[in-house]
Parts: sequence; structure tokens; C-alpha cells
Amino acid sequence: MNRAARLMTRTISLTPPPPAKRIKLDTDAARCTSTLNYRDGLFLAPMVRSGALPTRLYALAHGASLVWAPEVVDRAIIGTTRAVDERTGVVSYINKDNKPVFTTHPIEKKYLVYQIGTATPTLALEAAKHVVQDVSAVDLNCGCPKPFSTHGGMGAALLDTPDLLCDILRTLRQGLPSNIAVTAKIRLLHTQEETIDLVKRIIDTGVSAVTVHCRTRPMRKTERAIPARLKGIVDAVKALPGGGVPIVANGDCKGVEDALRLREMTGADSVMIATAAETNPTVFSREPLTDLESTFIPRYLRLCRHLDNVFGSTKHCITQFKTVGHGSSISKAERKRIREIIAQAKNYDGMDELVEGNWADGETEFQEVRSAILARDSGLKTPFGNVNPEGGPRLVDAPGATLTPKALQLLAGRPETPSPQRPPQPLLTA
Repeated sequence: MNRAARLMTRTISLTPPPPAKRIKLDTDAARCTSTLNYRDGLFLAPMVRSGALPTRLYALAHGASLVWAPEVVDRAIIGTTRAVDERTGVVSYINKDNKPVFTTHPIEKKYLVYQIGTATPTLALEAAKHVVQDVSAVDLNCGCPKPFSTHGGMGAALLDTPDLLCDILRTLRQGLPSNIAVTAKIRLLHTQEETIDLVKRIIDTGVSAVTVHCRTRPMRKTERAIPARLKGIVDAVKALPGGGVPIVANGDCKGVEDALRLREMTGADSVMIATAAETNPTVFSREPLTDLESTFIPRYLRLCRHLDNVFGSTKHCITQFKTVGHGSSISKAERKRIREIIAQAKNYDGMDELVEGNWADGETEFQEVRSAILARDSGLKTPFGNVNPEGGPRLVDAPGATLTPKALQLLAGRPETPSPQRPPQPLLTA
């Protein structure tokens, strides 16, 4: 029995696609009431394939303020059926081929930004409304330069059609509930003047934030980002009446210290991490895990199997995981052996050796990650300062929060067990 069939057999709710109908815009919804805070944060970037649900949960457990889901094209989500797994709570949007197009869990909802790929305002709104009950914000992808995204005028292709880009954002803002934030993620244009003009136009649509990937459309991630250009953009936005909206810096950030440096350099309100989080989802901690083959991959595998994550997705993610810039206690021979097991595995059973045959701890692993995420609302620290309690950790200690020792290890990013007599320590400090 495949994953979708298993899911359908233990579903507590199935929501069929709504009938096609003319979309009416709600002009009152344009006044955004979202409490999601885009200032003073460290965010997980939208990453196709690599931004899977388990990765997002670990990122949150280790300190990410908000997480972006991978881009989903409008037509791909429209018409899917919403299914809730009664055993795990995982919410899946299943297409006509019985394959999940988008998966999430209620524990991440208040931190989750859904990214949409679109070039049609009405389709964008229909797609966003289809998932709105499970997310806190909708982000328009205006930055991905790859053909699968730019096909049909989506992604970075929208940078060439600013009128359409702004029309989509305006339609989303006016048509979605006021408590759902709307944002955009763009790339640098050819000139600074063009980029500033576009950002100002985007702000005029009513968005809550703008993420700027500090590369131009032709640039790839192997080319160094140019964050120096962001300073002028941030200054121009802050000079707007009311100080504009938060600007999020994206491009080559490797961790907390790097994020602090980037914010100092650019004046950006928050920083987004992509590639570094793809290789290590714990980089949002000041002390990210190292030797991931032994400290993280077994745990990740157990969580994935517990959540019934598609094996191909799990395998892709753990193939990317590696420790960068740290010494290793694992020999080259052992690391090679582990990588060979991963490469040859065709299903979870093929990974038995990596978890020492112990899959039963998947439920425990989920509860530990869940405890770490819930503890954020008790008040922890971010790298940059205060964060709205409705949108992430706060810059205060959290005495009295009840966490298991393993959850505290997740929060601290440390292998040792904290003293049970001490209150939970701040996740991140400035």
C-alpha cells in the first residue's frame, strides 16, 4: 500500500476542492491584521525539495523565527484534496495521482509562510485560499531563476513584468483574510534605481515584508551574493512615510554570527538562510550540531518515518546534510560507509543500520521537537532582539517552562544534558 493510500485509510477529514466560482475581492481584508513579525528574525528560506516538513520542524526547534515552505505552483495545489492523518496530525494536500503536493503540521502553522508560484492574479488567490487554513502568510515567488519556476512568466520572470507582479500582490492582499500576511521575495535588478523603484511599488500593494535575494537574475548560488547593494535599498525604504515595511536579507548567510554581520552591514530587519540550512537545519542555533551522520541523521530518519514523509523526499534531504567548517570525530571510512548506505537505500528499511534498527523512537523524537517548538511561546531569545510573541520567540528568559532534557538539547544545539534544576536557557542571544 503506497503512502497516499495509507493516509486515506486513517484520515479524520477529507476536504474536496471547492467548486469553480468567480472570486470576489474583499477590500476590507486589505487592512492586514496579521501579528506575524518580520523584524529581528532569522528565517528558513523556501527551498524546493529540501524544505520538507521535517526540515522545517527541526529548523524551528533549533531557533528559526519563521519558516518558508517550498514553492508550489498555483495550478498544482488547486484541486488537491486536504487530508489529515489522525495518527500524526500531518496535513497533506493530495493530487489526483494520490501524491502529496504540500504537507504541513499544526505545530508549525503560526510560523509557516506558504510560497506560491504564479503569473495569474485569480489563480494565485484561488490557490492561496485553498491552503489558507493551514498557514500564517502567503509569499509570492519573484526570485527563482530556474526554468521550472520561470515557465509561464512565474518566479524571477515576474521581475520583467512589474505591473503583473504588483497586480498579483494586490489581489492576494485584498482577497485573503486580514490575519494572513502577504509578502514577496525578489532578486536584485540590473541597477540600484530599478530595484528601489520596484521595492517601493511592491510596498504600495500592502505587503507585510519584502525579502531581497542579493543576487541578480542571471546569478547562481555558486556566485557570491552582493549584500552591499542592499544597504541603499533598506535606507530608501526606511525613508518612506511610516518607515516602510521590514526588509529581509537573503544570500550566503551561513549561521547566526553571519546573520548578525549581514544585518550590521545592510541594515536589514531580518536575515534568511538557504543553502547553509539545506546542509544543516540546526544552523539557526549558535551552536549547531556537528557530525550530522551520528548526531542528526538517525533522529531525522526516525522523525520522517514517524510522520510518513515520502521516502524520496527524506533521502534527498539527508543526502544534502553535512558538517561544514567544523572538525569531525567520524573517520573518513565511517563517513563513506554511511553515505553508501544512504545512496543504496530504496526505502526506510534500507536505512535500518543508521538507526540501529530502532524506529520506535520516532514518536519520542516528534514529541521532543514539538516540546522545543512550543517552548518558544514561553519566551526565548533571538539573535537580534524582541520578536512578537504571536510570531516567534521573545527576548526574555523562560523560567517555569516544562521541557524534557532532550528538548533542551534541541533548543541549545548542544550534546550535553542541561541541569534539570535550571530554567531553560535562551536559544539565541545577541
